[in-house]
Amino acid sequence: MIQLHDKQFVPFISAKEINFAIEKMVAQIEDDFFDETPIFIGVLNGSFMVVSDFLKLYKKPCEVSFIKLASYEGTSSTESVKQLIGLNQDLTGRTVIILEDIIDTGNTLEELKNLFKSQNVKHFKIATLFFKPDAFKKDLKIDYVGIRIPNKFIVGFGLDYDGLGRNLPEVYQLKE
Repeated sequence: MIQLHDKQFVPFISAKEINFAIEKMVAQIEDDFFDETPIFIGVLNGSFMVVSDFLKLYKKPCEVSFIKLASYEGTSSTESVKQLIGLNQDLTGRTVIILEDIIDTGNTLEELKNLFKSQNVKHFKIATLFFKPDAFKKDLKIDYVGIRIPNKFIVGFGLDYDGLGRNLPEVYQLKE
């Protein structure tokens, strides 16, 4: 068990399980885009570990960029999404694959889809390490899912609780 600020968290997903899920997503995306040079876009801050581990395993030509959006305060998702750092490159005719750490409500994802709609991309795909189907409220297709999880608050492997826990190599869930 670990303590972050005023909350306790218990082990939930091991580093080995996380690595296996990332390997599986890499294999699927390499198969689907074997003849293309996709641009992977990580959503900061949470996705930095997913993007790093994913790209270490991805053996085909690719590019990477980041965007920063915010939709969380403490342990609760807000209904509004703020763009803090945006993209500044032409993506016309490109294959864009969003690499997310976690998708729960889908609010951030909906904002991303709207951002890329006007970019005339060839393919717009969404990959996430963790997906909470019970929390998902949007009519959007998630193309690649590493691990489906219950609607519990988690930290570790890039995910935080008020700034703490991102550095953990495994995932912990809030102790009930």
